[in-house]
Amino acid sequence: MTDPVASATSSGGTVLPPGLLSEVLQTYLDDRRRERRRRLLWRVLWTVLLVMVAAGLYREWDSQAAVSTPHTALIEVRGAIAEDEPANADALMGALRDAFEDEGSRAVVLRISSPGGSPVQAGLVNAEIRRLKALHKKPVYAVCEEMCASAAYYIAVGADQIFVDKASIVGSIGVLMDGFGFTGAMDKLGVERRLLTAGRNKGLLDPFSPMQDQHRAYAQALLDQIHQQFITVVREGRGSRLKETPDTFSGLFWSGQQAVSNGLADHLGSLDQVAREVVKAEDIIDYTPKENVAERLAKRFGAAMGAGAVQALRQAPAIR
Repeated sequence: MTDPVASATSSGGTVLPPGLLSEVLQTYLDDRRRERRRRLLWRVLWTVLLVMVAAGLYREWDSQAAVSTPHTALIEVRGAIAEDEPANADALMGALRDAFEDEGSRAVVLRISSPGGSPVQAGLVNAEIRRLKALHKKPVYAVCEEMCASAAYYIAVGADQIFVDKASIVGSIGVLMDGFGFTGAMDKLGVERRLLTAGRNKGLLDPFSPMQDQHRAYAQALLDQIHQQFITVVREGRGSRLKETPDTFSGLFWSGQQAVSNGLADHLGSLDQVAREVVKAEDIIDYTPKENVAERLAKRFGAAMGAGAVQALRQAPAIR
């Protein structure tokens, strides 16, 4: 057998030093190992991608198979209602459209447990509920659990009836804009605020500058206008069932039992009870937008390829 060290020569016939030859061979072997690992990794990634695609297709097929089966369509509204939270308008409106368009859904139930959030996001969802009800002639019920306050109640009043637990927190029909003022602390610390603006109101509500009376009045007028929009939506949604008092739109909240008494809610009841006794369709299918496997992987690894796979797989019925 030929000795590779002895046989390795340069073009001029000079034998390479054994140490250098060993380094060359080791580098070559390392490159081959890295190449094998890269090929293996790509095979694993493609396998995972194919599995996710198959899972997405099965999910779509499974949801479509339920079309002909009478059921109660469920949409969860949980946590803060905001553009960058799971309970955002785009996701909820997509789920609403899927639920209404499904021929097997007998009614749509919004199960709400939220302290509120953005009036813009809530207003979009409320308007979509009313549009879809008129288009598809299907009832909508809100089932409030722990909390149905502020923007969450803004969404709930789009339903035909509101069900609550006797201990639920309901109401808080008001609008707020909060922040801090640091001018006193800055004076004590000897800190000077240097704020340059182009536009006399550009520094409106700057926390490091004294609040000006005209700015306070402007912000208050803005809040009052949004509050009036909220009040109008509640009155339209609740109609003659609402028993208005001076406190109704003051920002107070009530227990579920009190909410039924003052007309903010209709009945005590749970999701299962509504599906069984009101909708008359005990089977409940959840249309709530959910993060799928591809999205979790993309968030975990932050891979560009994963993000592309997420975009492709977001066509499943439960995703907007």
